Amino acid sequence: MNVKLFSIFIVLSVFISSFSCSNKANRSRKPAIHINVQSVNKKIVYGDDITIGISVKMKDGELKETNIYVDSVLVTSNNNAEFSYSLKGYKNLGKHTIKAEAVKTDGVTGTYFKTFEVFSDIIPEKYGYQVVQTYPHNETSFTEGLEFHDGFLYESTGENGKSFIHKINLKTGQPVKSVKLAEKYFGEGITIFGNKIYQLTYKTKVGFIYNLENLALVDSFHFESAEGWGMTHDEKYLIMDDGTATLTYLDPATLKPVKKVQVYDDKDAMVYINELEYSEGYIYANIWTTNLIAKIDPQTGKVLAKIDLDGILSMTNSSKQVDVLNGIAIDPATKKMYVTGKYYPKLFEIKLVKKE
Repeated sequence: MNVKLFSIFIVLSVFISSFSCSNKANRSRKPAIHINVQSVNKKIVYGDDITIGISVKMKDGELKETNIYVDSVLVTSNNNAEFSYSLKGYKNLGKHTIKAEAVKTDGVTGTYFKTFEVFSDIIPEKYGYQVVQTYPHNETSFTEGLEFHDGFLYESTGENGKSFIHKINLKTGQPVKSVKLAEKYFGEGITIFGNKIYQLTYKTKVGFIYNLENLALVDSFHFESAEGWGMTHDEKYLIMDDGTATLTYLDPATLKPVKKVQVYDDKDAMVYINELEYSEGYIYANIWTTNLIAKIDPQTGKVLAKIDLDGILSMTNSSKQVDVLNGIAIDPATKKMYVTGKYYPKLFEIKLVKKE
């Protein structure tokens, strides 16, 4: 390279470098946002006033506005660098996300997130049980769903290749009619709504709909949750869970979710919700790996009571291996409660006994 060409190369390099540095220096900077969340309680409790404090810091330019979203819903906008916003009497249990979006006059935006958690404002009541009567239960049934309807017990069983829906004679424990799922499906919770039986499957995100009268498969549907566990219904919606602390309400016409309710007690989320039963305005839920049944307010998600069924297997003489307690059925006519578990040798009619 000759001296002339080398000189031109140096000049161009300096020019380009100078232009790049200058452009970087003049580039508009995103605003930074600090979000503070607090209430009068150390932990945020159902019904608290929640204060969201916002502080916006900028390196350059002018602030146009800051938009505040709670669970993706815009709740307020403000053009001050520091301000606060109050969620009065907040009545949504569980984890929630705040998004703060600060917009400068030149359109450059800074976005920050913060989560907060709301706990129940009541301590759950404690219940034990009294066994009223026992009935035979198939020890090969990996119970996933249980429901009582017109004098018969309906049971959904799990495990690939062993998943059924049975219509069962309560006194004998024997099926009077059964339908088997294809081997690729692991049966989960069921509920009877109108003249149909709705059934979830475990990890395939597919549900099935059967004719109640003859158990004939009439349709299928897909659900959004990664897994299907328990299922029940109220007067209007189907209700399912996925083993977390969340209940998902489905429109029975479209099978699409219409709302979600997070289940909490005064200390924590009620995770591992499993088989469900709705009765007289309450949801009863098995808690997986435990002998607990949670009584839940379906409107708020509050755990109203915890029912401890420890020792119930001592009512049987079976030495065979069993799995977890799972299965709650309440007769709509008599309000009698029946419970069982995976591979349990018995079905138990129980009466709840409040603990002092």
